[in-house]
Amino acid sequence: MTTARVRGIYTTALTQLLSEAGCEIVQASEPIRERFEQSFDAAPADVTLETTRDRQGVELSGDGDAVETVAGELAGLAIDSFRWADDVPRGAVFDADVLEAGGGSGAVVDLGDGRRGYLNYDDADGYVDAGDRYRVQVHEPAPSWDDDRPRVRPTIEIQGGLCTLSQDRTGVSAALRGTRGEELVGMTDLLSVEAPDGWGVRWQHAAADADLEAMGAALEAAVDRARALEDALADAPDDPGEPGLLAAPRRTEWCWFGRETRFALDGVRRRVETTMPGHHRTKAADRAASPAVDFAEAVYGSVGAGADSDDGAFPFAAVAHQFGPTSGDRLEIGHGKPDGRLVSLGRGEITDWDPEGKVTLERSMSAGGSYDALGAPKESGDVAVTKFREGRWWYPTTYKDASGAAKGTYVNVCTPVELFPDTARYVDLYVDVIRRGDGTVEIVDADELEDAVDDGLVAEDLAEKAMDVAEAVERALSK
Repeated sequence: MTTARVRGIYTTALTQLLSEAGCEIVQASEPIRERFEQSFDAAPADVTLETTRDRQGVELSGDGDAVETVAGELAGLAIDSFRWADDVPRGAVFDADVLEAGGGSGAVVDLGDGRRGYLNYDDADGYVDAGDRYRVQVHEPAPSWDDDRPRVRPTIEIQGGLCTLSQDRTGVSAALRGTRGEELVGMTDLLSVEAPDGWGVRWQHAAADADLEAMGAALEAAVDRARALEDALADAPDDPGEPGLLAAPRRTEWCWFGRETRFALDGVRRRVETTMPGHHRTKAADRAASPAVDFAEAVYGSVGAGADSDDGAFPFAAVAHQFGPTSGDRLEIGHGKPDGRLVSLGRGEITDWDPEGKVTLERSMSAGGSYDALGAPKESGDVAVTKFREGRWWYPTTYKDASGAAKGTYVNVCTPVELFPDTARYVDLYVDVIRRGDGTVEIVDADELEDAVDDGLVAEDLAEKAMDVAEAVERALSK
Protein backbone atom coordinates (compact mmCIF):
# COMPACT_ATOMS: atom_id res chain seq x y z
CA MET A 1 0.00 0.00 0.00
CA THR A 2 1.30 3.44 -0.93
CA THR A 3 1.78 5.79 2.02
CA ALA A 4 1.40 9.54 1.50
CA ARG A 5 2.01 12.70 3.54
CA VAL A 6 -0.14 15.71 2.53
CA ARG A 7 0.20 19.40 3.39
CA GLY A 8 -1.35 22.66 2.17
CA ILE A 9 -4.75 24.06 1.19
CA TYR A 10 -5.83 20.89 -0.65
CA THR A 11 -5.05 18.55 2.26
CA THR A 12 -8.57 17.58 3.34
CA ALA A 13 -9.73 16.82 -0.19
CA LEU A 14 -6.55 14.94 -1.12
CA THR A 15 -6.63 12.95 2.12
CA GLN A 16 -10.16 11.80 1.31
CA LEU A 17 -9.40 11.19 -2.37
CA LEU A 18 -6.25 9.15 -1.76
CA SER A 19 -7.84 7.20 1.09
CA GLU A 20 -10.68 6.19 -1.22
CA ALA A 21 -8.07 5.12 -3.80
CA GLY A 22 -6.44 2.75 -1.32
CA CYS A 23 -3.52 4.91 -0.20
CA GLU A 24 -2.62 5.22 3.46
CA ILE A 25 -2.25 8.78 4.75
CA VAL A 26 0.54 9.11 7.32
CA GLN A 27 1.96 11.92 9.48
CA ALA A 28 -1.40 13.72 9.37
CA SER A 29 -1.59 17.24 10.80
CA GLU A 30 -3.64 17.98 13.91
CA PRO A 31 -6.61 19.52 11.97
CA ILE A 32 -6.78 16.43 9.74
CA ARG A 33 -6.71 14.07 12.71
CA GLU A 34 -9.61 15.99 14.22
CA ARG A 35 -11.57 16.15 10.96
CA PHE A 36 -11.43 12.49 9.99
CA GLU A 37 -12.96 9.69 12.01
CA GLN A 38 -9.96 7.43 11.61
CA SER A 39 -6.46 7.05 12.98
CA PHE A 40 -3.30 8.03 11.10
CA ASP A 41 0.07 6.41 11.69
CA ALA A 42 3.26 8.41 12.16
CA ALA A 43 4.99 6.21 9.59
CA PRO A 44 7.42 6.98 6.73
CA ALA A 45 5.78 8.30 3.57
CA ASP A 46 6.42 6.86 0.10
CA VAL A 47 5.32 10.16 -1.45
CA THR A 48 4.90 13.68 -0.07
CA LEU A 49 2.35 16.14 -1.48
CA GLU A 50 2.95 19.85 -0.84
CA THR A 51 0.83 22.73 -2.12
CA THR A 52 2.92 25.03 -4.31
CA ARG A 53 3.68 28.51 -2.99
CA ASP A 54 1.34 30.10 -5.54
CA ARG A 55 -1.38 27.58 -4.52
CA GLN A 56 -1.95 26.60 -8.15
CA GLY A 57 -1.24 22.92 -7.60
CA VAL A 58 0.90 20.42 -5.71
CA GLU A 59 4.41 19.00 -5.73
CA LEU A 60 4.68 15.21 -5.48
CA SER A 61 8.09 13.88 -4.46
CA GLY A 62 9.12 10.42 -3.36
CA ASP A 63 9.47 6.85 -4.56
CA GLY A 64 9.01 6.65 -8.34
CA ASP A 65 6.20 4.08 -8.33
CA ALA A 66 4.36 5.88 -5.53
CA VAL A 67 4.58 9.24 -7.31
CA GLU A 68 3.26 7.64 -10.49
CA THR A 69 0.32 6.10 -8.62
CA VAL A 70 -0.69 9.29 -6.83
CA ALA A 71 -0.08 11.62 -9.79
CA GLY A 72 -2.33 9.39 -11.87
CA GLU A 73 -5.14 9.83 -9.34
CA LEU A 74 -4.78 13.61 -9.39
CA ALA A 75 -4.55 13.83 -13.17
CA GLY A 76 -7.89 12.05 -13.41
CA LEU A 77 -9.71 14.51 -11.16
CA ALA A 78 -11.08 16.71 -13.96
CA ILE A 79 -10.50 17.65 -17.57
CA ASP A 80 -8.21 20.60 -16.74
CA SER A 81 -5.79 18.80 -14.42
CA PHE A 82 -2.24 18.62 -15.80
CA ARG A 83 0.89 16.81 -14.63
CA TRP A 84 4.56 17.19 -15.55
CA ALA A 85 7.71 15.35 -14.50
CA ASP A 86 10.61 17.45 -13.18
CA ASP A 87 14.13 16.84 -14.51
CA VAL A 88 15.56 18.59 -11.42
CA PRO A 89 13.75 16.55 -8.74
CA ARG A 90 13.94 16.98 -4.99
CA GLY A 91 17.00 15.24 -3.56
CA ALA A 92 18.88 14.92 -6.87
CA VAL A 93 22.64 15.50 -6.76
CA PHE A 94 24.50 17.46 -9.43
CA ASP A 95 28.00 18.68 -10.12
CA ALA A 96 27.34 22.37 -10.73
CA ASP A 97 29.32 25.34 -12.02
CA VAL A 98 28.65 28.87 -10.80
CA LEU A 99 27.53 31.02 -13.74
CA GLU A 100 26.69 34.33 -12.08
CA ALA A 101 27.77 35.57 -8.67
CA GLY A 102 28.40 38.78 -6.82
CA GLY A 103 24.96 40.38 -6.61
CA GLY A 104 21.90 39.65 -4.53
CA SER A 105 21.80 36.86 -1.99
CA GLY A 106 22.80 33.94 -4.19
CA ALA A 107 24.32 32.63 -7.40
CA VAL A 108 22.92 31.00 -10.53
CA VAL A 109 24.53 27.62 -11.15
CA ASP A 110 24.71 25.43 -14.25
CA LEU A 111 23.42 21.90 -13.58
CA GLY A 112 24.13 20.65 -17.11
CA ASP A 113 21.93 20.07 -20.17
CA GLY A 114 20.48 23.57 -19.95
CA ARG A 115 19.27 23.17 -16.36
CA ARG A 116 19.81 25.96 -13.85
CA GLY A 117 19.72 26.16 -10.07
CA TYR A 118 20.03 28.80 -7.36
CA LEU A 119 22.67 28.59 -4.63
CA ASN A 120 22.17 30.87 -1.64
CA TYR A 121 25.46 32.36 -0.48
CA ASP A 122 24.60 31.53 3.15
CA ASP A 123 24.46 27.84 2.24
CA ALA A 124 28.06 27.78 0.95
CA ASP A 125 31.31 27.97 2.89
CA GLY A 126 33.47 30.91 1.94
CA TYR A 127 33.24 33.24 -1.03
CA VAL A 128 31.29 32.10 -4.10
CA ASP A 129 32.68 33.19 -7.46
CA ALA A 130 31.85 32.56 -11.10
CA GLY A 131 33.50 29.37 -12.34
CA ASP A 132 33.52 27.65 -8.95
CA ARG A 133 32.48 23.99 -8.94
CA TYR A 134 30.17 22.58 -6.25
CA ARG A 135 28.53 19.23 -5.67
CA VAL A 136 24.99 20.22 -4.78
CA GLN A 137 21.67 18.64 -3.90
CA VAL A 138 18.21 19.93 -4.82
CA HIS A 139 16.66 21.18 -1.61
CA GLU A 140 13.59 22.88 -3.06
CA PRO A 141 12.47 22.11 -6.65
CA ALA A 142 10.51 24.68 -8.66
CA PRO A 143 7.41 24.10 -10.82
CA SER A 144 7.78 24.69 -14.54
CA TRP A 145 5.21 27.52 -14.47
CA ASP A 146 7.23 29.46 -11.87
CA ASP A 147 10.06 31.89 -12.65
CA ASP A 148 12.04 30.71 -9.61
CA ARG A 149 14.94 28.33 -10.08
CA PRO A 150 15.26 25.18 -7.95
CA ARG A 151 17.24 25.89 -4.80
CA VAL A 152 20.35 23.78 -4.33
CA ARG A 153 22.76 23.33 -1.44
CA PRO A 154 26.30 21.92 -1.19
CA THR A 155 25.05 19.61 1.57
CA ILE A 156 23.86 16.05 1.10
CA GLU A 157 20.71 15.15 3.05
CA ILE A 158 18.09 12.44 3.17
CA GLN A 159 14.84 14.26 3.91
CA GLY A 160 11.96 12.50 5.60
CA GLY A 161 8.84 13.51 7.41
CA LEU A 162 9.98 12.04 10.73
CA CYS A 163 13.75 12.33 10.52
CA THR A 164 16.48 13.78 8.33
CA LEU A 165 19.96 12.39 7.81
CA SER A 166 22.60 14.95 6.92
CA GLN A 167 26.31 14.84 6.16
CA ASP A 168 26.45 18.39 7.54
CA ARG A 169 25.47 17.26 11.06
CA THR A 170 26.88 14.98 13.73
CA GLY A 171 25.17 12.97 16.43
CA VAL A 172 21.44 13.09 17.17
CA SER A 173 19.28 16.20 17.58
CA ALA A 174 15.62 17.22 17.40
CA ALA A 175 13.77 20.12 15.82
CA LEU A 176 11.40 20.06 18.82
CA ARG A 177 12.38 21.95 21.93
CA GLY A 178 11.74 20.91 25.49
CA THR A 179 11.01 17.55 27.02
CA ARG A 180 9.65 15.83 23.89
CA GLY A 181 12.74 16.76 21.89
CA GLU A 182 14.98 15.40 24.63
CA GLU A 183 12.89 12.20 24.69
CA LEU A 184 13.30 11.70 20.94
CA VAL A 185 17.07 12.07 21.22
CA GLY A 186 17.19 9.64 24.12
CA MET A 187 14.89 7.07 22.47
CA THR A 188 17.25 6.91 19.49
CA ASP A 189 19.63 4.81 21.60
CA LEU A 190 16.88 2.19 21.92
CA LEU A 191 16.50 1.71 18.18
CA SER A 192 18.02 -1.32 16.47
CA VAL A 193 19.34 0.76 13.55
CA GLU A 194 22.07 3.39 13.54
CA ALA A 195 23.00 6.18 11.15
CA PRO A 196 25.91 5.40 8.81
CA ASP A 197 29.29 6.96 9.51
CA GLY A 198 29.42 10.60 8.47
CA TRP A 199 25.69 11.20 8.84
CA GLY A 200 23.86 13.01 11.63
CA VAL A 201 20.24 12.40 12.64
CA ARG A 202 17.68 15.14 13.26
CA TRP A 203 14.15 14.27 14.38
CA GLN A 204 11.48 16.52 12.86
CA HIS A 205 8.26 17.87 14.40
CA ALA A 206 6.17 15.04 12.93
CA ALA A 207 8.12 12.61 15.12
CA ALA A 208 6.39 14.03 18.19
CA ASP A 209 3.50 11.61 17.57
CA ALA A 210 5.67 8.61 16.72
CA ASP A 211 6.20 5.58 18.91
CA LEU A 212 9.42 3.58 19.09
CA GLU A 213 8.37 1.28 16.23
CA ALA A 214 7.56 4.19 13.92
CA MET A 215 10.84 5.91 14.78
CA GLY A 216 12.76 2.75 14.00
CA ALA A 217 11.00 2.30 10.66
CA ALA A 218 11.64 5.94 9.71
CA LEU A 219 15.32 5.79 10.60
CA GLU A 220 15.77 2.46 8.81
CA ALA A 221 14.15 3.83 5.65
CA ALA A 222 16.38 6.92 5.78
CA VAL A 223 19.50 4.80 6.31
CA ASP A 224 18.63 2.60 3.32
CA ARG A 225 18.24 5.69 1.14
CA ALA A 226 21.50 7.17 2.44
CA ARG A 227 23.45 4.02 1.59
CA ALA A 228 21.88 3.83 -1.87
CA LEU A 229 22.84 7.46 -2.51
CA GLU A 230 26.38 6.83 -1.26
CA ASP A 231 26.68 3.91 -3.71
CA ALA A 232 25.42 6.06 -6.59
CA LEU A 233 27.84 8.88 -5.80
CA ALA A 234 30.75 6.46 -5.34
CA ASP A 235 30.52 5.68 -9.07
CA ALA A 236 30.65 9.37 -10.05
CA PRO A 237 33.97 10.84 -11.25
CA ASP A 238 35.76 13.04 -8.75
CA ASP A 239 36.47 15.76 -11.29
CA PRO A 240 34.03 15.60 -14.22
CA GLY A 241 34.70 17.89 -17.15
CA GLU A 242 31.15 19.23 -17.34
CA PRO A 243 28.37 19.89 -14.84
CA GLY A 244 25.64 17.26 -14.79
CA LEU A 245 23.37 14.91 -12.89
CA LEU A 246 25.03 12.36 -10.61
CA ALA A 247 22.06 10.76 -8.86
CA ALA A 248 18.29 11.16 -8.72
CA PRO A 249 17.09 8.81 -5.99
CA ARG A 250 13.62 10.37 -5.81
CA ARG A 251 11.08 11.48 -8.38
CA THR A 252 9.25 14.82 -8.50
CA GLU A 253 6.11 15.61 -10.48
CA TRP A 254 3.94 18.71 -10.53
CA CYS A 255 0.17 18.71 -10.78
CA TRP A 256 -1.48 21.96 -11.88
CA PHE A 257 -5.15 22.36 -11.03
CA GLY A 258 -7.50 24.23 -13.32
CA ARG A 259 -10.82 25.71 -12.25
CA GLU A 260 -12.84 22.52 -12.84
CA THR A 261 -10.28 20.51 -10.91
CA ARG A 262 -10.57 22.86 -7.95
CA PHE A 263 -14.34 22.48 -7.96
CA ALA A 264 -13.96 18.70 -8.21
CA LEU A 265 -11.77 18.87 -5.09
CA ASP A 266 -14.53 20.90 -3.42
CA GLY A 267 -16.85 17.97 -4.07
CA VAL A 268 -14.39 15.51 -2.53
CA ARG A 269 -13.87 17.74 0.50
CA ARG A 270 -17.63 18.10 0.91
CA ARG A 271 -17.81 14.38 1.67
CA VAL A 272 -15.83 15.10 4.82
CA GLU A 273 -16.51 18.66 5.96
CA THR A 274 -18.72 21.69 5.38
CA THR A 275 -17.38 23.25 2.15
CA MET A 276 -18.54 26.49 0.53
CA PRO A 277 -18.88 26.72 -3.26
CA GLY A 278 -15.47 27.65 -4.64
CA HIS A 279 -13.58 26.71 -1.46
CA HIS A 280 -10.32 25.83 -3.25
CA ARG A 281 -10.81 28.47 -5.96
CA THR A 282 -11.05 31.15 -3.26
CA LYS A 283 -8.09 29.90 -1.25
CA ALA A 284 -5.97 29.69 -4.41
CA ALA A 285 -6.71 33.36 -5.13
CA ASP A 286 -4.94 34.83 -2.12
CA ARG A 287 -3.15 33.44 0.93
CA ALA A 288 -5.17 35.80 3.12
CA ALA A 289 -8.39 34.14 1.92
CA SER A 290 -7.88 30.96 3.96
CA PRO A 291 -9.03 32.30 7.35
CA ALA A 292 -11.98 34.05 5.67
CA VAL A 293 -13.08 30.80 4.03
CA ASP A 294 -12.64 28.86 7.26
CA PHE A 295 -14.76 31.43 9.12
CA ALA A 296 -17.53 31.37 6.50
CA GLU A 297 -17.67 27.56 6.60
CA ALA A 298 -17.75 27.54 10.38
CA VAL A 299 -20.79 29.84 10.27
CA TYR A 300 -22.40 27.75 7.51
CA GLY A 301 -21.89 24.59 9.50
CA SER A 302 -23.13 26.00 12.80
CA VAL A 303 -26.44 27.21 11.36
CA GLY A 304 -26.95 24.42 8.82
CA ALA A 305 -26.88 26.86 5.91
CA GLY A 306 -26.16 24.23 3.30
CA ALA A 307 -22.49 24.69 2.50
CA ASP A 308 -22.33 20.91 2.21
CA SER A 309 -24.24 21.16 -1.07
CA ASP A 310 -22.56 21.58 -4.45
CA ASP A 311 -25.60 23.41 -5.87
CA GLY A 312 -24.40 26.90 -4.89
CA ALA A 313 -22.63 29.27 -7.26
CA PHE A 314 -19.09 30.47 -6.72
CA PRO A 315 -19.39 33.89 -4.97
CA PHE A 316 -17.20 35.75 -7.45
CA ALA A 317 -18.40 39.24 -6.48
CA ALA A 318 -17.71 38.72 -2.76
CA VAL A 319 -14.27 37.23 -3.39
CA ALA A 320 -13.31 39.90 -5.93
CA HIS A 321 -14.52 42.77 -3.73
CA GLN A 322 -12.39 41.44 -0.88
CA PHE A 323 -9.26 40.36 -2.73
CA GLY A 324 -9.58 41.61 -6.34
CA PRO A 325 -9.67 42.04 -9.25
CA THR A 326 -12.03 45.00 -9.59
CA SER A 327 -12.33 48.09 -11.77
CA GLY A 328 -9.14 50.13 -11.99
CA ASP A 329 -6.88 47.24 -11.00
CA ARG A 330 -4.06 46.14 -13.26
CA LEU A 331 -4.33 42.50 -14.30
CA GLU A 332 -1.72 40.25 -15.89
CA ILE A 333 -2.64 37.64 -18.51
CA GLY A 334 -1.01 34.40 -17.34
CA HIS A 335 -0.92 32.31 -20.53
CA GLY A 336 -0.18 28.75 -19.40
CA LYS A 337 1.11 26.17 -21.89
CA PRO A 338 0.30 22.44 -21.86
CA ASP A 339 4.02 21.66 -21.42
CA GLY A 340 3.99 23.41 -18.04
CA ARG A 341 5.45 26.80 -18.98
CA LEU A 342 3.80 30.10 -18.06
CA VAL A 343 4.03 33.03 -20.47
CA SER A 344 2.94 36.56 -19.56
CA LEU A 345 0.97 38.30 -22.30
CA GLY A 346 1.33 41.60 -20.46
CA ARG A 347 -0.73 43.66 -18.06
CA GLY A 348 -3.66 45.95 -18.63
CA GLU A 349 -6.17 48.07 -16.77
CA ILE A 350 -9.60 46.73 -15.88
CA THR A 351 -11.98 49.24 -17.44
CA ASP A 352 -15.21 47.35 -16.79
CA TRP A 353 -16.22 44.89 -14.07
CA ASP A 354 -19.35 42.85 -13.58
CA PRO A 355 -20.37 40.96 -10.39
CA GLU A 356 -21.23 37.92 -12.52
CA GLY A 357 -17.51 37.39 -13.13
CA LYS A 358 -16.86 39.50 -16.23
CA VAL A 359 -13.95 41.92 -16.63
CA THR A 360 -12.75 44.01 -19.56
CA LEU A 361 -9.01 44.59 -19.82
CA GLU A 362 -7.35 47.23 -21.99
CA ARG A 363 -3.69 47.20 -23.03
CA SER A 364 -1.71 49.68 -25.12
CA MET A 365 0.15 47.93 -27.93
CA SER A 366 3.61 48.73 -29.30
CA ALA A 367 4.12 49.44 -32.98
CA GLY A 368 5.94 46.95 -35.19
CA GLY A 369 5.09 43.62 -36.79
CA SER A 370 1.56 42.31 -37.18
CA TYR A 371 -1.11 40.54 -35.15
CA ASP A 372 -0.87 36.77 -35.42
CA ALA A 373 -3.17 35.25 -38.06
CA LEU A 374 -5.11 38.51 -38.44
CA GLY A 375 -2.55 39.97 -40.83
CA ALA A 376 -3.17 43.51 -39.53
CA PRO A 377 -0.15 45.71 -38.74
CA LYS A 378 0.69 46.77 -35.20
CA GLU A 379 0.69 50.55 -35.12
CA SER A 380 1.23 53.30 -32.59
CA GLY A 381 -1.97 54.06 -30.70
CA ASP A 382 -3.41 50.54 -31.02
CA VAL A 383 -5.35 49.17 -28.07
CA ALA A 384 -6.13 45.54 -27.22
CA VAL A 385 -9.50 45.04 -25.51
CA THR A 386 -9.78 41.64 -23.84
CA LYS A 387 -12.96 40.34 -22.21
CA PHE A 388 -12.66 37.61 -19.61
CA ARG A 389 -15.38 35.72 -17.83
CA GLU A 390 -14.66 33.48 -14.87
CA GLY A 391 -15.11 29.82 -15.81
CA ARG A 392 -15.45 30.31 -19.58
CA TRP A 393 -13.46 28.13 -21.99
CA TRP A 394 -12.50 31.02 -24.25
CA TYR A 395 -11.88 34.75 -24.26
CA PRO A 396 -11.81 37.34 -27.07
CA THR A 397 -9.29 40.10 -27.71
CA THR A 398 -10.26 42.84 -30.18
CA TYR A 399 -7.48 45.00 -31.56
CA LYS A 400 -8.45 48.61 -32.29
CA ASP A 401 -6.57 51.47 -33.93
CA ALA A 402 -6.18 54.97 -32.50
CA SER A 403 -9.59 56.00 -33.85
CA GLY A 404 -11.33 53.03 -32.21
CA ALA A 405 -11.89 51.07 -35.44
CA ALA A 406 -11.52 47.29 -35.04
CA LYS A 407 -8.64 45.61 -36.84
CA GLY A 408 -9.84 42.13 -35.94
CA THR A 409 -10.71 39.81 -33.08
CA TYR A 410 -8.68 36.88 -31.76
CA VAL A 411 -10.52 34.32 -29.61
CA ASN A 412 -8.26 32.16 -27.48
CA VAL A 413 -9.60 28.69 -26.60
CA CYS A 414 -8.32 27.59 -23.20
CA THR A 415 -9.14 25.78 -19.98
CA PRO A 416 -11.74 27.62 -17.85
CA VAL A 417 -10.47 31.07 -16.95
CA GLU A 418 -9.81 31.95 -13.30
CA LEU A 419 -9.65 35.64 -12.39
CA PHE A 420 -7.20 35.81 -9.51
CA PRO A 421 -6.37 39.16 -7.83
CA ASP A 422 -3.31 39.85 -9.99
CA THR A 423 -3.58 37.41 -12.88
CA ALA A 424 -6.09 35.90 -15.28
CA ARG A 425 -5.00 32.25 -15.33
CA TYR A 426 -5.68 29.35 -17.73
CA VAL A 427 -3.88 26.85 -19.99
CA ASP A 428 -3.88 27.59 -23.70
CA LEU A 429 -5.27 24.78 -25.89
CA TYR A 430 -3.59 25.89 -29.14
CA VAL A 431 -6.67 26.12 -31.34
CA ASP A 432 -8.07 29.65 -31.80
CA VAL A 433 -10.79 31.46 -33.74
CA ILE A 434 -10.18 34.73 -35.59
CA ARG A 435 -12.40 37.33 -37.17
CA ARG A 436 -10.47 39.56 -39.53
CA GLY A 437 -11.21 43.19 -40.23
CA ASP A 438 -13.13 42.24 -43.37
CA GLY A 439 -15.48 40.04 -41.31
CA THR A 440 -14.16 36.61 -42.38
CA VAL A 441 -14.08 34.02 -39.60
CA GLU A 442 -11.67 31.07 -39.38
CA ILE A 443 -10.48 28.41 -36.93
CA VAL A 444 -6.67 28.45 -36.80
CA ASP A 445 -3.92 26.28 -35.29
CA ALA A 446 -6.04 23.11 -35.09
CA ASP A 447 -2.98 21.25 -36.39
CA GLU A 448 -0.98 22.41 -33.35
CA LEU A 449 -3.65 20.92 -31.09
CA GLU A 450 -3.43 17.61 -32.98
CA ASP A 451 0.36 17.63 -32.59
CA ALA A 452 -0.01 18.29 -28.85
CA VAL A 453 -2.28 15.24 -28.55
CA ASP A 454 0.25 13.12 -30.44
CA ASP A 455 3.02 14.39 -28.14
CA GLY A 456 1.01 13.51 -25.02
CA LEU A 457 0.68 17.13 -23.87
CA VAL A 458 -3.11 17.34 -24.25
CA ALA A 459 -5.50 14.48 -23.45
CA GLU A 460 -7.89 13.40 -26.21
CA ASP A 461 -11.03 14.34 -24.25
CA LEU A 462 -9.59 17.81 -23.58
CA ALA A 463 -8.73 18.22 -27.26
CA GLU A 464 -12.29 17.24 -28.25
CA LYS A 465 -13.65 19.81 -25.81
CA ALA A 466 -11.35 22.47 -27.28
CA MET A 467 -12.54 21.77 -30.84
CA ASP A 468 -16.18 21.80 -29.72
CA VAL A 469 -15.62 25.21 -28.12
CA ALA A 470 -13.80 26.54 -31.20
CA GLU A 471 -16.57 25.39 -33.53
CA ALA A 472 -19.24 26.97 -31.30
CA VAL A 473 -17.35 30.25 -31.25
CA GLU A 474 -16.88 30.12 -35.01
CA ARG A 475 -20.64 29.70 -35.52
CA ALA A 476 -21.38 32.61 -33.18
CA LEU A 477 -18.90 34.95 -34.90
CA SER A 478 -20.20 34.02 -38.36
CA LYS A 479 -23.77 35.10 -37.65
